Amino acid sequence: MRLYIANKNYSSWSLRPWILMCTLGIVFEEQIKPFAMGGGPSGFEAFSPTGKVPCLVDGDQTVWDSLAITEYLAEKHPGVWPVDPVARTWARCAAAEMHSGFSTLRNICSMNCGLRVTLNPTSLQTLVADLLRLQVLWSEGLERFGGPFLAGPSFTAVDAFFCPVAFRVQTFGLPLSEVCRNYVQHLLDLPAMKDWYASALQEPWLEPVHDAHTLAHGQLLADLRRP
Repeated sequence: MRLYIANKNYSSWSLRPWILMCTLGIVFEEQIKPFAMGGGPSGFEAFSPTGKVPCLVDGDQTVWDSLAITEYLAEKHPGVWPVDPVARTWARCAAAEMHSGFSTLRNICSMNCGLRVTLNPTSLQTLVADLLRLQVLWSEGLERFGGPFLAGPSFTAVDAFFCPVAFRVQTFGLPLSEVCRNYVQHLLDLPAMKDWYASALQEPWLEPVHDAHTLAHGQLLADLRRP
């Protein structure tokens, strides 16, 4: 299988199937296609029907969209979703909510692994509802299924869908409860997450449109990417 992704520093959607496959030991070939400089044509249409990433190619099958890729993998590999049916249903609902919701969080806190940013007070206030819902959701899963992952003792797709949020929390220093901060750190400490982060910092592609979006709602504290 070949998984097409964009820049690791920026592409939150790419991270989801990548971290899932790496953590579960699903063998694949990584294909990085960086975003076009200045927001121009990406060229992703060469392999993706929607012209977007991620896109999984498995023989003559092309699977696009991170949620569709997740379900495709679940049909072929164990461990993508929890075995327990109650936990599995909850995990699917939480992943779907992340997939279609939290638009304010996405818009204000774009994924940019290598930057550290302090949000301005107005932007932080705008995030209150999304941050509250995020903490309610995470706390419910951790308490109901016993942790340390959202749906129990094992990393599954629902955690993969929130891995980009962990990088956002790190970049913007988002205020969370202690329970939720611990969960974020647990995700950041995953070997595959450390590998993604290290690669993101070393990428040679700095894309000004994405960087401007990241800094639109706050002040830059540090840029940890290679010059």
